[in-house]
Amino acid sequence: MNLNLLSDTQVEKLKLLICQSERIVVCCHKSPDGDALGALLGWGDYLKSLGKNPLLVSPDAFPDFLKWMPGNERIVRYDKRKEVVDEALKNAQLVFCLDFNSTQRVLDMKESLETSPAGKVLIDHHQNPDVDSVLSLSFPNMSSTCELVFRIIWQMGGFENLTKMMAVNIYTGMMTDTGGFTYNSTRPEIYFIIGQLLTKKIDKDKIFRNVYNNYSESCIRMRGYIMNQKLKVLPGCHACYYTLTKEEMKRFHFIKGDAEGLVNEPLRIKNMRLSISLREDTERENTIWVSLRSVDDYYCNGIAERFFNGGGHFNAAGGRLSCTMEEAEQVVLKAILYFASVYAGATK
Repeated sequence: MNLNLLSDTQVEKLKLLICQSERIVVCCHKSPDGDALGALLGWGDYLKSLGKNPLLVSPDAFPDFLKWMPGNERIVRYDKRKEVVDEALKNAQLVFCLDFNSTQRVLDMKESLETSPAGKVLIDHHQNPDVDSVLSLSFPNMSSTCELVFRIIWQMGGFENLTKMMAVNIYTGMMTDTGGFTYNSTRPEIYFIIGQLLTKKIDKDKIFRNVYNNYSESCIRMRGYIMNQKLKVLPGCHACYYTLTKEEMKRFHFIKGDAEGLVNEPLRIKNMRLSISLREDTERENTIWVSLRSVDDYYCNGIAERFFNGGGHFNAAGGRLSCTMEEAEQVVLKAILYFASVYAGATK
């Protein structure tokens, strides 16, 4: 099966950029998910196989349920070691930007990244990239950045040197960004890639358990509480939303990642087309994080852009509001009414 995505010119330019650079930084977006971490670790190890020693950088912490991913201890957090990362970006010759389409998504690291004199290579699958790069490998039709990373490694002849550890991280990213291959994953190439990763002796069942069966008791109780007490369903609009406050997070001993994927649960309700999550930031006042999920041809990325200062994929998007939770709920209601008006008749 042909997995090639890049033109011959892109391949040669990428090879040349890597060959000519010794001081390399690889970074991902703030609050990295499985795809961002898998791409960061997988691409970082590929560069190591080429004799490079890249610095792997995350803007901040990643979820507790992903801390089993092999090699994660090598990741340097910008919020913990700002001076180290700033110095590395200042002196870098090459920076790889993985799984984000805009420097806005690295938040506090934005200025250091933008002012770095290094050439930047974008490897991403989000729409409308605006990173100032010397090489943009942007493919929004890919299921995940990890799928893109695998295909680039494959095209560059690196599959034979792909280790089990690299395969585990790449598979994790592909799995998590497709909800266990339940959405955005109908292309046959995806399953060919899975087959190739399995030749590296990965245990895909164990990977699934590590990600999805790794919650604390308090987390399970919190998720049940939200679905039972906080979920607000607007059946006439085929949409729903829920809120999660700082007080509730404290009550259930919330740790980063405890709400991961919860926004998908209401879509299991018959005829539900849109689910929205509102979560208070635990450190910033009047900051609400918004997650949106939709199904089939009912887009939510445009809604994220229009109402929540965000964006994302067709069926999975996010954003942020600077207001109280009460004000955020009013914005959500407007967004849902807009959603219902756009799809009037189609959702029946």
